[in-house]
Amino acid sequence: MTQENIIMAEERQATWRERHQSTIRQLRLYAHTYSRNASAMLGLAIVALFFFVALFGPLFVPYPEDATGAIHLDNKLQPPSWEHWFGTDEVGADVFTRVIVGARVTLHISLFVTVVAMLIGVPLGIAAGYHGGRIGQVIMRLTDVFLSVPALILAIAIVGSMGPGVQNAIIALALAWWPGYVRLVQSKALSIRSAIYVDAARTMGASNFRIIFVHILPNCASPIIVKASMDMGMSILGIASLGFLGLGAQPPYPEWGAMISTGRNYLPDWWWYSFFPGISIFITVLGFNLVGDGLRDVLDPRGRK
Repeated sequence: MTQENIIMAEERQATWRERHQSTIRQLRLYAHTYSRNASAMLGLAIVALFFFVALFGPLFVPYPEDATGAIHLDNKLQPPSWEHWFGTDEVGADVFTRVIVGARVTLHISLFVTVVAMLIGVPLGIAAGYHGGRIGQVIMRLTDVFLSVPALILAIAIVGSMGPGVQNAIIALALAWWPGYVRLVQSKALSIRSAIYVDAARTMGASNFRIIFVHILPNCASPIIVKASMDMGMSILGIASLGFLGLGAQPPYPEWGAMISTGRNYLPDWWWYSFFPGISIFITVLGFNLVGDGLRDVLDPRGRK
């Protein structure tokens, strides 16, 4: 690279920093505030560990064949040991391997559920809050119908009618989760649409599309991020509940809820079968809830102590 190109690159970087100086300063303030919250940092560490285990753990498990239905009857229901850290199950499969691989299954489903629920709920919430009128009334009445039924009960009913399986579990949980985003975004958009800067943009001829993506949606981002982080934990509980009832991932998928359901038949003598997937659910959900609480304190100044 020539000296002239280096100088031009440095000038572009300086221009970019100057243009986004306020944003960089705000992000640094967020990071500093978040880092001072011990419980939020603990949650972040737990979530980071969960993502690492889910993404890379299956590459290093000691018995990868046990995650796909391998049978070793001579090793069935062995207690935790150096050879099998979490013991073995009723067919001799390594519980540690199945818990680690089950983290990937759980992450896959929970991410899809949260993203699909957001893709449904956020646009409907913006339409109901910004446009209002009959469209808004229809959307909110439909939302009220879904909210009148507990989310888990609704998910069980949906997946029960569609049949068990990972894909149906994702659809069922997403259909049970989207009304929360509609309520959240609708109330936020309703207050923003009458703001002075929105009226000024409308007066200057800005289209509804530009107003929504430049003013409405960015101001809804903070509560959406907080809710999504907490919904990750709630969706993990929902996945485990469906798996426990036999409506989620089917064998040989090593799903945590299904492992607890099978392991309860061997309590209390062979406690490790249910204990380790259960404690994995507890710690992971706790981590996402702590992260959500920390993000709420950072992104919502009124919620700070």
